[in-house]
Amino acid sequence: MDMDNTSLPEKICQTHIVPGNHAASDYFAALRELLNHRRQETTATQMSRWQEAIDGIYRLLDDEIRNNRRPPVKPVSFGTSGWRGTLGKEVNVQSVRQVTQAIINIYHQAAAEPELAGALGVRDLDEARRRGVVLGHDNRFGGPVMAQAAAALLSGQGFNVHFAGETTTGVISAAVVVTGAAFSINLTPSHNPLEYGGFKYNAADAGPAAAIITNRITKEAARIIESGAAPKAEPAPELIAPLDTLTCWQQLVRDNRRRHGLDYDAILAELARRDDYILAVDCVHGASRVHLNTLLAGIPTARLLRFRDQEDPTFNGIAPEPSSENLAFIHQALQERPEPLKLGAIIDPDGDRIRFTDGTHEFDMNMFGAMSYHYLHEHKGKKGPVAKTVASSNFANSIAAGLGEEVFEPPVGFKEFKPVIGKALVLFEESDGISVIGHTPEKDAYIGMLLALEMMLHRPGGLYPYLEEIRARFGEFFPGRGGVAVSKQGAALQEALAGLEHYHPGESLPVGGHPRTIKELITIDGYKMIFEDQSWLMIRPSGTEPKVRFYVEARTEADKSQLLATARSLLQKIGLLEQ
Repeated sequence: MDMDNTSLPEKICQTHIVPGNHAASDYFAALRELLNHRRQETTATQMSRWQEAIDGIYRLLDDEIRNNRRPPVKPVSFGTSGWRGTLGKEVNVQSVRQVTQAIINIYHQAAAEPELAGALGVRDLDEARRRGVVLGHDNRFGGPVMAQAAAALLSGQGFNVHFAGETTTGVISAAVVVTGAAFSINLTPSHNPLEYGGFKYNAADAGPAAAIITNRITKEAARIIESGAAPKAEPAPELIAPLDTLTCWQQLVRDNRRRHGLDYDAILAELARRDDYILAVDCVHGASRVHLNTLLAGIPTARLLRFRDQEDPTFNGIAPEPSSENLAFIHQALQERPEPLKLGAIIDPDGDRIRFTDGTHEFDMNMFGAMSYHYLHEHKGKKGPVAKTVASSNFANSIAAGLGEEVFEPPVGFKEFKPVIGKALVLFEESDGISVIGHTPEKDAYIGMLLALEMMLHRPGGLYPYLEEIRARFGEFFPGRGGVAVSKQGAALQEALAGLEHYHPGESLPVGGHPRTIKELITIDGYKMIFEDQSWLMIRPSGTEPKVRFYVEARTEADKSQLLATARSLLQKIGLLEQ
């Protein structure tokens, strides 16, 4: 091993790090290079030198998270599911305290504002303090220290704190319902890459907060940050108590068995006694790994394959989302198994998204959400509408129409389902989030897994034959999606997207070299063009990242790529992609 190779980790660090200057250092650029090299090594000795450098970067990042007193590089803004930003430079102990203080201040205002109090689900500050907050974090670096800072501030200002530690978004929401807490805070950026931290807030209904609350948090946090205030409070340890949020989740599922028809204990008992299946779960190093043994208690070791269930805040450098690429581990593992029934699931870091495979076919939420609705309606005898976001497949629309039921189709974001909570049998969005009637108004990977397990056990041949059975009756739909990073933000991005407004129903758009007539244009969340054959494309800005996302749905697999190409060409025409 030559000297140049030996010093390479140090050279990478020197490229991206200015000693003693957090602001000028790009810790995550260094981490990504180091992780790329670590992945290429084959021996423990070779990997260890890269790991030493990675550990050194994290020591610097820990200092930045604890001691950074500068304002966040980008303003705090609550999008479709909370606030997200770069760890250290934006999400750190001080900024978490500032946002937490902004939330506390809103409860101070509740008694004087009935509309705000209604959205919060509490009458006043005293009620909020008494009912308390469920507080947790995912596996991200710095999560424990930032959660402890939030707990100290909340308890120091009189709030009971139900401290969950590392946990998932779905079980935190269940804990709000079961404990009757006033709200929850989960320090997580969900499925975003390793450089992100985040802050999710849910009010007393346990679902993503309404705009009246998130807009107020954004405004109040900006005021506090601009003032330079660094909120602190002497913690009140007697107000902080540990909470097992998974036990709360299990209780909620059991208590509401008759509403959704899912018998958790019966499913576990059947999994314990049968030997004709294999289940594979990929935690992608996220918080679901701390729950797996208890969540699936009783499943024989031989029946459960576990992937990426070790602690790793770097996610080994990948984007930790339930994607086709990330499904490859369990997809291949299932193909090699002899059992007739196969189910694989990949869960994102905070456990609010899930995607499935049977080793041969992939089931994203476009398909699985529609299947779940059909299953609860037809096989569990539940009646009611289905709720899906406007960017999701129209497969569920076709099923609902065939069953004589309605569809609720709001903009992207689980908070948009509030009008049909307790009415819709299934609520889902194309980005792999799902919930069901009688559960929480928050997306939850675990309830999705329970549904998939029951379908696998009770439908002949498992999930794919069941999907084909539904398709034979209600039609075939082929959804797809993509996304591109953009430099334009805010008003400039909206102005560019406004270039799509001149496409109207009755006009033609070239798709695959042939004109296709626009039948309907939906503008409730971006621009969705529906064509005469019921295929469609949609373009909208991301609510959490500097990206523009596009979604398509074709009636044949071959047509899907043409629609995706058309979506990209539209982005070129309005100046968001280079020619």
